[in-house]
Amino acid sequence: MNQNRKLAQLMFKDNFMFGAVMVNEEICRNFLEMAVGIPIEKVEISKEKSMIYHPEYRGIRLDIIARDEKSTHYNVEMQVAKKSHLGKRARYYHSQMDMELLLTGEDYTLLPASYVIFICDFDPFDKKRYRYIFQNVCRETGLSMADGSTTIFLSTCGENEAEVPENLIKFLKFVKADLTDSTRDYQDDFIRKIQESIAEIKGSREMEEKFMLLEELLRDERAEGEAKGLAMGKTKGKAESVLLLLEDLGPVPDELRKAILEEQDMDILSKYLKLAAHAGSIAYFMDGINHI
Repeated sequence: MNQNRKLAQLMFKDNFMFGAVMVNEEICRNFLEMAVGIPIEKVEISKEKSMIYHPEYRGIRLDIIARDEKSTHYNVEMQVAKKSHLGKRARYYHSQMDMELLLTGEDYTLLPASYVIFICDFDPFDKKRYRYIFQNVCRETGLSMADGSTTIFLSTCGENEAEVPENLIKFLKFVKADLTDSTRDYQDDFIRKIQESIAEIKGSREMEEKFMLLEELLRDERAEGEAKGLAMGKTKGKAESVLLLLEDLGPVPDELRKAILEEQDMDILSKYLKLAAHAGSIAYFMDGINHI
């Protein structure tokens, strides 16, 4: 991520802007109706789970969690870069929604329908479709499992215009557009609502501060991750040095090898290294570490 980005440079598909726009319940409802293909009377956004409302907590979420008047639950996420294991990611989101409901004391037979929706700025399955809908069905008979779970992948790279509603195609072309092209008139009321929301967000001092805070949090998380990675690399390197010395003395027992590789304390590993350098046998080393 470019650390010098400004709020004015963001497009709808940028995670912060996507979240800021989609917490508008009317826009979210319009989107869900279009994506799922059924009328929805009302949508409630779980704002407490949105990064826009809680930028200070760790473990940043940038997806949208919503439910409608029938208690159907929706998880919507923007995917700009092609990632592997999207299917398993969807499975995790479905299970997460189910678990949250079961923890409230609901019986599993009362679990509502759930949708996980990915808006992809790429073709996740390389079949040139604007929309891929997955539900659990029997391979042999085509019978539905009727478990209420549906996963939808929307792709900006589809080519099957005749099989998809025109408003969905316009929306996906809007998602794919660059900053300049995203401001043109798409002759679509829903896209116009999104464009108006984006303009309002970009003109908001409060949203600019939230964006700056998000960027700062993400920089901190990257730095923290890099520091942890560097530390893990150092401990692994020292542990492997200990093992190289020990292997000159003979076969290293699996339990001892595992204990050395799992040790994260650099001071202890330094003592292991000195001990291994002076040890005359594996047995001598093993006796010595009991006194460290």
